[in-house]
Order: sequence, then structure tokens, then C-alpha cells
Amino acid sequence: MSDQAAAIRGSAPAGASAAPSPAYLEWQRKVRRDKARIRYMQLGLVVGFLLFWEFAPRAGFFNPMLTSYPSAVWKGFWQLVAQGDLGLHISVTMIEVVVSFTASMVAGTAIAVWLWLSPMAEKVLDPFLVMLNALPKIALVPIFYIWLGPEGSIYAVAIAIALFITILMLFTGFAQTDPNKVKLARTLGASRLQVLTKVVLPGNVATFLATLKANVGLSLVGVIVGEFQASKAGLGYLIIYGSQIFRMDMVMAAIVILGIISLLIYMLIQLLERRLVR
Repeated sequence: MSDQAAAIRGSAPAGASAAPSPAYLEWQRKVRRDKARIRYMQLGLVVGFLLFWEFAPRAGFFNPMLTSYPSAVWKGFWQLVAQGDLGLHISVTMIEVVVSFTASMVAGTAIAVWLWLSPMAEKVLDPFLVMLNALPKIALVPIFYIWLGPEGSIYAVAIAIALFITILMLFTGFAQTDPNKVKLARTLGASRLQVLTKVVLPGNVATFLATLKANVGLSLVGVIVGEFQASKAGLGYLIIYGSQIFRMDMVMAAIVILGIISLLIYMLIQLLERRLVR
């Protein structure tokens, strides 16, 4: 798109500042209109969903005891704030997510690099990695609980859920690096490690960012699953506790907070993506 914009503006002599052409100005206005339209549509979807969720239970379409509604969720949220425990629950979940996400990304990246550097190891371990990635990790929760205790099992489940997909995504990106660039580097005498650092890793920035996006969500899922089973604090604990006492406003408030946390993390990754791509 930037090349198209540059072509519309035309070329100017060196040292001269050419005024933007009418076509280029119209293209800029169209881009701004499209962005504004997208934002309005997104806002409209959110508002429409909230209105439907608020009035459908009140009209009898759903049982409000099972679904709650936004005004009750808002009231439940402030009740949690007044009790003074909400900050603790959010901080516990966030710490678990950050630790699990960091550990799975670091370990997954290191293993993917090792597999690329060791083709024989990749051929030996590939079926086992695929099997472990497909294994339902929730089945491991009781084992992790016995081995590591209630707190350690939460981190173990979250890391297990995110680790193997990280390895597979990154290694697939490494293996699909432009072979002509790899061949050129080797022709110029680069070692395998130099090919990795000069060609493969820089050529997989997009893969790394996609892995970050997937890994954050998986780490959050793993933490909540672990908190369902073995936690005494955290948003997962709030969801389980609220469902046990039929406080759906508490359950929905915790889910909304999880959604906001996911959105904020996604926005941070998008900001990182813009900086890296630029």
C-alpha cells in the first residue's frame, strides 16, 4: 500500500518537496474512513451484544439466574472491589500468566532452535512432539497436582499447554525459511549457527509474533484450567466459587475481567509487532 501511495504521489527532484497529489489525498481520506468505519462497527457489535444480554433475560428469553446480565455483573464487580479481594485475584492470575508465558516462550524457542540445528534430533522427536501437542493437557492436572502441589501444578499445566505448540510453530517457520537465502549464506561460507542468526531468525519475525499471540492465549487458558482444579486465589478460583454458590454475576465479572486482560495483552503484542515490522 505504501508503494502504491508513493506511486500516486509521483517522484520529485532531489531536494524538492512535492505537494501531495489529489489522488494521494483522496487515498489518505479513504484509509481514514475505512479505519473509522471498522471502529464504529466494532463498537456497534459490543453495544448490541450488551443490550441483548441486558434485556433478553429480563424479557424471559433466558433464565437470569443462569446467564445474569450486564447491570448485575457491574454490581457484582463493585461488590468484589468493596470486599478488597479482587486486586489479589487479578494479581495472582497475572503473575501466573506472565511466568508461564515467559517460560514456555523461552523454552519453546530454545528447543525449536536446537531442533533446527540438529536435524537428526528433529527427525527422532517429531512424532513425540506431535503426540504431546495433541494430548489433552487437562488429563495431566491430577498428576501435576500430586507431583508439584496446588501452586506448582498451575504453572505446569499452563506451560504444558503452550510449550509444544510454541516448538512446532517456530520450528515450522524455521524449516520454511527461503531456501535460496539459506543456500546463498552457505555458499558465502556461513556456518549453520551463522545461517540461524543472520537468515533464519530475522526471516521469521512474523512467525515469532504469531507464536506470541497464540502463546498468550494458551498460557491464560492453562492458568485458568489449573486454578479450576487447585487454586485458592485467582480469577479461575472466582469462577468456580461463584458457580458453586450460584453467583453468576461473580462468574461473569471474572470472565469479563479475563476478556479485558486478553485484550490488553493483545494490544501490547500488536504494539510490539508494529515496532518490529517498522
